[in-house]
Amino acid sequence: MVDAALIVVSGVGCAVGYHVTTAGTLGKADIYAAASLLVAINFVLLTIVQQGYRLKAVTYLARTFRMTLTTWTGLFGALLAIAFTMKVSEEFSRGTTISFYLIGLAVLLVWKTAAARWTAQALRTGGFANGRAIMIAELGLATSSNAVDDLGQHGYRLMRIMEIPARQLASPLLLSALAPRFEELITYAREHRIEHVFLLINWSRQHAIDSILDMLKILPVPVHLVPDANTARFLRYPLEGTGNTFTAELRRAPLSIRERAHKRALDLVGAILALFVFAPVMLAVAMLIKLTSKGPVFFRQTRNGFNGRAFKIVKFRTMHVLEDGPTIVQAQRNDPRVTPIGKWLRKTSIDELPQLFNVLSGVMSLVGPRPHAAAHNTEYEQIIGNYAFRHHVKPGITGWAQINGYRGETNTIELMQKRVEYDLWYINNWSVWLEISIILRTAVTIFHKTAY
Repeated sequence: MVDAALIVVSGVGCAVGYHVTTAGTLGKADIYAAASLLVAINFVLLTIVQQGYRLKAVTYLARTFRMTLTTWTGLFGALLAIAFTMKVSEEFSRGTTISFYLIGLAVLLVWKTAAARWTAQALRTGGFANGRAIMIAELGLATSSNAVDDLGQHGYRLMRIMEIPARQLASPLLLSALAPRFEELITYAREHRIEHVFLLINWSRQHAIDSILDMLKILPVPVHLVPDANTARFLRYPLEGTGNTFTAELRRAPLSIRERAHKRALDLVGAILALFVFAPVMLAVAMLIKLTSKGPVFFRQTRNGFNGRAFKIVKFRTMHVLEDGPTIVQAQRNDPRVTPIGKWLRKTSIDELPQLFNVLSGVMSLVGPRPHAAAHNTEYEQIIGNYAFRHHVKPGITGWAQINGYRGETNTIELMQKRVEYDLWYINNWSVWLEISIILRTAVTIFHKTAY
């Protein structure tokens, strides 16, 4: 309702404001009001179809922003196309239409932000806990599991918890042993109009679960089996339908075709734009390197990229040496191998700019796990168990680990493990918005003191 009201008010307000400012009249306010109402109804319906009004969706602000932007833009495009086809587009001024699109989108995003914060606060305080429920739990699980708090935060009010000792759940005489307790629980459920029953029992106790279901069959309410601790850690992963069977995707595959297309498009646009902006800087740096030390302008070294395939990374030369073999020493603070101009280039990360050519050629991306020298790659693969997962995406000029402080020298295994941890989080949570965010935040951290 609030979405619809804000859209209508924005549409009418933009129409009246634009016409009063430009022509001194109200214009066709009734037409704009009808059009705004049409936009509002379609926007709300499209959001409902995408399940955008569910509590979990409302509090997930990044997804809400994406959904609002794509729905709003797509809706405007579709309605403008229909208006043009039906030859009624001349009824609407371009100024009003553009201002309605921009102001309406801004108002919706501000409202979505406020709604997300209010809803999250209400969930934390149990403001939506209206569904009356009871829980039947294995003794000790209710206190050790976060299921009770989670249910309370997402719409269920646990009126009563019935705990059963593990030895009774394992007994073949469970039905007869617990019959009096269940009769009393059923009476309680009827008197208090219980709407849901939750079972928090180890999933390996199939006999106990079947027996409890048999005792509860007289109650016309849904019975939910809550995942135990062992199962819950797997069900946190995305569930995928494979025919009639559902599976938990414990490890996501490399990015989908659509995601790879988006990432590649962003790489090409970003790399071309960056080369255009930094071309004068790169030309000046090349001249400085050539004038201040002997050797080539560019430094090429073997690195491992997507799927572990080797490629030659291109950087501005910052050292007197050109190491590329089975033994490579990482740069350290006050490293004598670093040239005077190289020290500044490494500090400002300008030495990384030639990697834009690697991005254009397709062996690297703007954002991704930093590629390490092949010698170091082999060493870390043997020490860090999940190190190889970094090769599920193309390596990048910058990355999630780098903007979080894990940049430059990694002189301990712990530091490399933290870098790998951040790299894997990036791979498992990839999105266009995350990609753009990392690129923007890289500018802030570019002068980080850990780069030698």
